[in-house]
Amino acid sequence: QVHVVESGGGLVQSGGSLSVSCAYSGSIFHLVAVGWYRQAPGHQRELVARVTSGASTDYADSVKGRFTISRDNAMKMAYLQMNSLKPEDTAVYYCNVQAYTTPTNWDSYWGQGTQVTVSS
Repeated sequence: QVHVVESGGGLVQSGGSLSVSCAYSGSIFHLVAVGWYRQAPGHQRELVARVTSGASTDYADSVKGRFTISRDNAMKMAYLQMNSLKPEDTAVYYCNVQAYTTPTNWDSYWGQGTQVTVSS
């Protein structure tokens, strides 16, 4: 089992910056990817950014150039630095960890989410 916990959300003014963190723990045989997703009221959960085990990154078009995902393998942490925030970035941000816990058992694990609110 892999346990995922987000932290660092809060309230920020439009144009400001905020960083959210993701701590993951448990028996991980091979980490496939860590991603940040978000869900605003009345909307589906969407991918914001993802970093793979090979360190390649993907970003939603809406956040390219403003958000940066990073990962500390040794500390089992992932981060999302958010700059130039807009009111439309307001959402609950979730960390997702995709990993093998054994050589053949792959699964996807979610945290409980952290609220990010951007005021205009």
